[in-house]
Amino acid sequence: MQSKISVRNLSMIFGDKKEVKEAIALVNEGKSSIEIREKTKATVALNDVSFDIYDSELFVIVGLSGSGKSTLIRCLDLLNKPTLGDVVIDDVTINKLSTKELREFRRNKISMVFQSFGLLSHRNVLKNVEYGLEVRNVDKVERRKKALDYIKVVGLDGWEEMKPSQLSGGMKQRVGLARALTSEPEILLMDEPYGALDPLIRREMQNELLSLEDYINKTIVFITHDMNEAFKLGDRIALMKDGKVVQIGTPQEFFDNPANDYVKDFIADVDKSKILKARSIMRKPDYVAKDDMLRTDLKDALEAKEMSFCYVVDKDNYLKGFVLLEDIKKSRASSIEGLIKENEIKVFRNDVLNDVWHHFDNADYYVAVVDTKNKLRGVISNDDIIAALK
Repeated sequence: MQSKISVRNLSMIFGDKKEVKEAIALVNEGKSSIEIREKTKATVALNDVSFDIYDSELFVIVGLSGSGKSTLIRCLDLLNKPTLGDVVIDDVTINKLSTKELREFRRNKISMVFQSFGLLSHRNVLKNVEYGLEVRNVDKVERRKKALDYIKVVGLDGWEEMKPSQLSGGMKQRVGLARALTSEPEILLMDEPYGALDPLIRREMQNELLSLEDYINKTIVFITHDMNEAFKLGDRIALMKDGKVVQIGTPQEFFDNPANDYVKDFIADVDKSKILKARSIMRKPDYVAKDDMLRTDLKDALEAKEMSFCYVVDKDNYLKGFVLLEDIKKSRASSIEGLIKENEIKVFRNDVLNDVWHHFDNADYYVAVVDTKNKLRGVISNDDIIAALK
């Protein structure tokens, strides 16, 4: 997969000049954050952190208070300037940009959503969402259209004239998200955005973000202290402790191969069935047919792969249904169009296993996994679910 963000040997050290200089030498020697603090009194918020975030990935950084996660995300847009190391985005080392270049980068490439909402109390919802474009001197008609579009995307149409004081916490967070999206950034940074919300609203916002992901097609970096939230949202998760990344992987990889006892303790109370999503365990289909294929070509392909059926998609990968080899053999049609059967069973890629495993009792074949646009993303069998929940 293509890397969108590359963090290379990143360290963030707080202290006076003498303390920082001494701490840098100890970081280069591989000393721990605790050892460095004891010897220099400097605080090493990040200690030689390296990883990649892929294009269009929802990447979650999780850790307890003081682990360095919020310091790290603020390095990704240089709100924190790293003491050591580099942040590379689309092959550009952003900590080497000039002040002007950095300003343009922040305006056009990246947006941030904070826990505190950061709404302007004297502006209504529409004018809050427009604000970023207004600062950039975008034409009034254009910025109004974009703002209204994203207000609708986050489910706030009809609330455009309301002031922040008239909104619930969840609605305020939606305004903040719409404002960030209106700038149409390629990267969205979210620093514990749901931390101040009550549990019910928090779950709604988590589900909202997962639904939005199919439509906005952006690289999202999400910060949380809650492993359940991390596993629910993340394509991959980075677990941090004392300024270092302890483990990076998919939710399933954390369960299958925890890196150490700290990871085991951190995930001990996580209910796999309510956290693992279909996307976490789905796999690539052995073969997928196009809806304009000739019947004889598909017959030959299925027989060669010893398959009794396959799913069918159109040129844009939208799921059309499935075809059975026995129907293909009986037919004399030239194309497969009339042989495509509609799917009675399919699951969405962000469905958790607890909500979908009942489908597999009635499934004769492996089940299609789709996104909210009905694009085929993968397949799952009953064996896949059983293996994931062991």
